[in-house]
Amino acid sequence: MASVQSLTASVHQRLADALSAALPEAAPADPLLRRSDRADFQANGILALAKKQKANPRDLATQVVGAIDAPGLLKDVEVSGPGFLNITVTDRAITETLAARAADGDRLGVPLKAEPGTTVIDYAQPNVAKEMHVGHLRSAVIGDALRGMLDFTGEKTIGRHHIGDWGTQFGMLIQYLIENPDQLSAETDTDGEQAMSNLNRVYKASRAVFDADEDFKERARKRVVALQSGDKETLGLWQRFVDESKVYFYSVFEKLDMEVRDEEIVGESAYNDLMPETARLLEESGVAVRSEGALVVFFDDIKGKDDKPVPLIVQKADGGFGYAASDLSAIRNRVFDLAATTLLYVVDVRQSLHFKMVFETARRMGWLNDDVTAHNMGYGTVLGADGKPFKTRAGETVRLEDLLDEAVQRAAEVVREKAKDLTEDEIQERAAQVGVGAVKYADLSTSPSRDYKFDLDQMVSLNGDTSVYLQYAYARIQSILRKAGDTAPAAHAELELAPAERGLGLHLDAFGDTVFEAAAEYAPHKLAAYLYQLASLYTTFYDKCPVLKAETPAQVENRLFLCDLTARTLHQGMALLGIRTPERL
Repeated sequence: MASVQSLTASVHQRLADALSAALPEAAPADPLLRRSDRADFQANGILALAKKQKANPRDLATQVVGAIDAPGLLKDVEVSGPGFLNITVTDRAITETLAARAADGDRLGVPLKAEPGTTVIDYAQPNVAKEMHVGHLRSAVIGDALRGMLDFTGEKTIGRHHIGDWGTQFGMLIQYLIENPDQLSAETDTDGEQAMSNLNRVYKASRAVFDADEDFKERARKRVVALQSGDKETLGLWQRFVDESKVYFYSVFEKLDMEVRDEEIVGESAYNDLMPETARLLEESGVAVRSEGALVVFFDDIKGKDDKPVPLIVQKADGGFGYAASDLSAIRNRVFDLAATTLLYVVDVRQSLHFKMVFETARRMGWLNDDVTAHNMGYGTVLGADGKPFKTRAGETVRLEDLLDEAVQRAAEVVREKAKDLTEDEIQERAAQVGVGAVKYADLSTSPSRDYKFDLDQMVSLNGDTSVYLQYAYARIQSILRKAGDTAPAAHAELELAPAERGLGLHLDAFGDTVFEAAAEYAPHKLAAYLYQLASLYTTFYDKCPVLKAETPAQVENRLFLCDLTARTLHQGMALLGIRTPERL
């Protein structure tokens, strides 16, 4: 962690620094220090060093033990096996470090990047005139969590919601409404969710005519040309669809408890004027070539079923531009206008080949390089109980707002059962936090690249790896702190810690490193796993270590201190994932 800045150093970091200083000069900087079930920590780096120096690893380990200079930190160091070091730290070191963490405000020891950059995150990409469905869930939830984690480590993040607001489908939709003005008035007489539902219905109707009527298809294509050339009537209808769709998007994102800023909704249309220049630059540089009238980029290592190279089509033979031109123009804008150092795309894993070709094209142009990188956070599919993509019983795609509403209803049942003293309004408020949190956590606790099954019964369960379990642990701690009355949490470094206190304390010690590493690796599931283990360790502590009925006043205060720090850590960790922690459940 030498590349980061922090107000507090963890026990782990202090120990790693002491071991590194004790290793011979030829040693690697990393002593490979890990938590262990045989002691507090185990250091494995001496084995590799001994092999490099052709030395006996146990002898070398013994030398290192004798050279460690860490007053007040070490309780016991044992050479084990072929040359491992099993290390136990002092209770005082744990308590004093946690006290420093507690004094670190909301940061709780999470280090800041020494050289933060600017990351543009492309996530939550709904389509104009179409209802959001379960397929939009993961991009929104994962992107929002990544943004929270990166911001907290000092990175500047800029959101980009690359909404589908351009192309053939809008010529189709606009032409249909011009020819069916009765549908237009029905669509504009209603606001909000119903307006989007009507728009979605009209879109499906226009698609049916488009697919069945060649004459209409030709008129729709001419309408696309009118849209792209700035025809006033066409643009007016298009803008109305965009505006109404945005109102709907905001309502869904509000249910998801996500902030979406208007200036960060930048659709495909925003790059329309850039695409001709993008094509010209690609062709003039030789990165793209003409093939059968189209402008394409070829890749030797990307081939199709017939073993022929699969090209990236920048411009079609008829002069029209596709997704590649839009995405490459977006890269230019984000690199040169937004000064991005990292481009992060949270998109369906099925688009991985497309983005592989787009990124390689941008690298050939020099838009991406060692200083400006792009990453595709391809995510898996939300599955139903049958292991297939999640659908309604009728086989339709599940609307996202319906899914969230059902999650809140299920959560209300859980809250109502647990909290007998809450009013109905309070139950509904907490149910929204619990239900939406359950959906988010189920997604975020899974590695983004993996599929996962959508099981609401499991998601809102108080048992197992769920956000409800974490929220209940937090609420339980708040109850204890309220019952403590005037007795304030306070760290007492002179106290001997029980095993459950040590286990909880050492895990709290790892919060800063975990958040920093999870953000750097774009791995929100690692933070989720940490928080679940924290709640589990707290449950063990709660069962084995009486808090308010501890033997001495100092012990009561110290255990209240552990409770308070656990609650603050759960609250901050969940907040970074975009999940709320109710004070009472």
